[in-house]
Amino acid sequence: MSQKSEFAPGRPLIARAASAKERAESAAVRLQFHKGYRRRGAWFSVMQIGFFEIEPRDAAMFDSLKPGNSLRLTDEVLSAGNAGAFVDAEIVSTFINSAIDRVVLDQLPALKLIATRSTGFDHIDTALCAERGILVCNVPVYGENTVAEHVFALLLALSHRLFEAAERAQSGPFSPAGLTGFDLAGKTLGLVGTGAIGRHVVRIAHGFGMHVRAFDIAPDFDFATREGFSYLSFDDLLTTADIISLHVPSTPRTRHLVSADAFKRMKDGVVIINTARGDVIDTQELIKALKSGKVSAAGLDVLPDEPMLREEAELICSVDCDGHDLRTLVADQVLLRMPNVIVTPHSAFNTQEAIARIAETTLENIKTYLKGVPQNLVATQRNLSPKEQEHA
Repeated sequence: MSQKSEFAPGRPLIARAASAKERAESAAVRLQFHKGYRRRGAWFSVMQIGFFEIEPRDAAMFDSLKPGNSLRLTDEVLSAGNAGAFVDAEIVSTFINSAIDRVVLDQLPALKLIATRSTGFDHIDTALCAERGILVCNVPVYGENTVAEHVFALLLALSHRLFEAAERAQSGPFSPAGLTGFDLAGKTLGLVGTGAIGRHVVRIAHGFGMHVRAFDIAPDFDFATREGFSYLSFDDLLTTADIISLHVPSTPRTRHLVSADAFKRMKDGVVIINTARGDVIDTQELIKALKSGKVSAAGLDVLPDEPMLREEAELICSVDCDGHDLRTLVADQVLLRMPNVIVTPHSAFNTQEAIARIAETTLENIKTYLKGVPQNLVATQRNLSPKEQEHA
């Protein structure tokens, strides 16, 4: 009989404890992987694993970890408010809405591995994790085609004014008057970043008959030759592109990469697409550019301070605004209400296929750690894995 764990929204449940027979049957396996871990009576403890931000429909994807482990699954984010309930967790897995900072880490003394179910890891204090010997792994590739498709979903919705047209058809008058859009064919698409997602965007853009120009700090000229596009400097891209699509991670170097100065260099009427990270664009400057007509439209799947946006009460700081810029929060709300802006709730990744790939890689990240060969590490230092502890 295998262990069983159940899911309840908003309330993490501990997996049922293994029976004496089950413990006896798997004792050898636990001895191999958990040697040196704390004991419960005569038995080595099972691995305590906490999963956060799990949708009920996705909980079964992690069933293969049940034998020999104690799973706790919840749809809540991991936060300072609930971290204390997971004091025994040796592994936690979160998505991007869990801010794993010092306050959270201080409440997780047994933690050895953070398996984020995302490519980005700017929600984790990786420097502090490295200092404490906590491994951090990510999902480097899962939705490059998925996000690239979302880029064009946003772009087509803007170019054909689909939201306005659908609303017009429903509420009347049934007329295309005033809904004139623009073609993608013949337009110059400027890509900032030609990693896995950017490469798929290149191929799709050519299918629409677009001209592609790109900027990347590490240009791949062989790829550019094969796919028929050219690299430009960042400044030249800004002055050339009719449409700019962003595909860079959130780092100190990319924060507000698209600033007031960058907007000044762009063509009048440029279209901005951002499926990367919200802080790559200076939101307040984007609003100014939209109001002046410098930017004719924007399609955004990301905004700064997204977790705060998910709780409207926080916007007026009725409880606490520490660490958040109220001006940015207000700017986000302004963007949500502008008629020439389409905002989606960081859902570019959200397809059945991509979610399955995320779960598959996360499982492998955890299983390889248990085997002593951790993969997809993003922290610079690491602690010993269970198998390495056995031989230490």
